[in-house]
Amino acid sequence: MLIIQKHYLKEFFKLLSLIGTGLALIFSILELIDKIDDFMPNRPSLKSLLLYAYFNFPKYLLYLLPAAMLICSLFIFGQASRNREFVAIRATGGRLKGIFYPFIVSGILVSVFAFIIGEIVVPDFSRRSHELKNTIMKKDKKLTFKEGALWLRGTDGSPVRIELYIPEKKLARGVSIFVSGEEFLKKRIEAEEAEWEEVKSSKLKIESLKGMWRLKNVTIYDIESRKVSSISEMDYRYLESPDFFSEGVKKPEEMGIGELYEYAKRLKGAGFRNTKLLVDLNSKVSYPLTNLFMIILGISLSMRSKVGGGLFAAGLGLFVSIIYWFAYTLMLSMGYAGVVPPIIATWLVLIIFGTVAIHLFRKIPE
Repeated sequence: MLIIQKHYLKEFFKLLSLIGTGLALIFSILELIDKIDDFMPNRPSLKSLLLYAYFNFPKYLLYLLPAAMLICSLFIFGQASRNREFVAIRATGGRLKGIFYPFIVSGILVSVFAFIIGEIVVPDFSRRSHELKNTIMKKDKKLTFKEGALWLRGTDGSPVRIELYIPEKKLARGVSIFVSGEEFLKKRIEAEEAEWEEVKSSKLKIESLKGMWRLKNVTIYDIESRKVSSISEMDYRYLESPDFFSEGVKKPEEMGIGELYEYAKRLKGAGFRNTKLLVDLNSKVSYPLTNLFMIILGISLSMRSKVGGGLFAAGLGLFVSIIYWFAYTLMLSMGYAGVVPPIIATWLVLIIFGTVAIHLFRKIPE
């Protein structure tokens, strides 16, 4: 029995490495092709283009690994079932479920591997991909993160520190502006928050939307005159528009669970509940577990039908994966919209598929 298990495990992981890396590579190249029109005006080097595809590889490996797990299990065990190998195992007194237990352990290990990839590798590589894209498109980096705060320069050259920025609300909390004189710091402006206010302009009979930042609960430290003054509101025209901030703020895929949790906690402390962030936080935990249930589902389906040929196994695997992704992304969208709670949005489809997979596995005839 041990020899058979080793044989199936070897064949399974050989096929998994081929299909998993192949699918991830194809999707990485497709993303590069999608961005090529934006890149080519700046004549990037071949090395830069290949690096961009390389930095996107872990992201697609994480997303496509469950589909690869399902296809591989359907192919390996469907082929064995079609060749009557399990009939021979039963005839010698072997227990089929005993053969599959190492694969369930492998599914757990692959889920742990996917979690590590999603927590450590994907955020780092996504950040590098974003920076490389800006470099290729010759966008200067004007925003930096330091000790959880956002630092930038205003259009007048003044350094600005923002403790918390909420893109959805176009709102900044804890704004510090350092106005420099010729030789030393001239003035420091502290505001509890800054809110973007759009202003309509109609020059040349063309209506467009512009705006400015309105600082609220402002304290001005005038260092030159050694005076401190407070005002309820003031306009500040030397900060970029919200589009500039949205481009520079870290995306959820560029953050690990710890960073996402701390960010959500800071938002909650500021009186905001970002539902989308909570959905993304839960999905970083739930999605890697899909690998475990996909391998169990693949084993169970291959035992209940003569899957056989590679094309049919691949087609069935892709069909089931598409159904799962459609249901999963639909629930995520409902979670983003606030229709369902974040926990239900990220865990319901996984629990349903997992329950079906375990039920079918228990029904495998010995």
